[in-house]
Amino acid sequence: MQQPNLILIGLRASGKSTLGRLLAQELGRDFVDLDRVVAEQMDASGPGEIIEREGIDAFRFAETQALRSVLEHSGQIIALGGGTPTAPGAADLLREADARIIYLRATPETLRERLSESDNTDRPALVGTDALDEVQTLFEQRDPLYRQLAQSVVHVDGVREEAVLRALLALAKAD
Repeated sequence: MQQPNLILIGLRASGKSTLGRLLAQELGRDFVDLDRVVAEQMDASGPGEIIEREGIDAFRFAETQALRSVLEHSGQIIALGGGTPTAPGAADLLREADARIIYLRATPETLRERLSESDNTDRPALVGTDALDEVQTLFEQRDPLYRQLAQSVVHVDGVREEAVLRALLALAKAD
C-alpha cells in the first residue's frame, strides 16, 4: 500500500522547505518543493523571477498545474508555496488529494523576525508593500484557508526546529 503525500502549508518563512527536507530525510521519502518545480517548469531562478517576468496570475496558474502534476505521485513530502492554496483550483486539488495536510502556523511577529534575518530577495511583495510589511495582511487573508485545508496545525512560534520536526514525524507516523 502506498503512503499518502504529506503536504506542508503556511506563510513564507514558516519553515515548510527546511522542515520538509529534514522530514523527508528522516522518513526516507522524496521531498518536493513546489516553488522549485514551478521555477524549473518556467525556466526561472525562482518565483520572484516568474512573477516579475510573467505576472502573478501566470505564476498562480503554473502553481496549480505543478501541484496537479506532483499529486499524481504518492509518498512524498511536499512543501507548497505560501500562496499555492490561493491559486485557482489549488484548494480543490488539495481537498481531493490522498494526503495529510499540515499547517506550519507562525504569528506575523515570528514571520517578520525570520524574514528580516534571511535573504528575502527571491519574492516580490504581493500586496503593494515590502515583504515585511505585508505579513500581517497575508496572515489575515490566508490563515482561515490554511486552517480549513489542514488536518493538523503545528505551531512553530518559539519552538526549536528539532521539536517541530519531532511533531511532524509523529503526525507522519500516525497515518
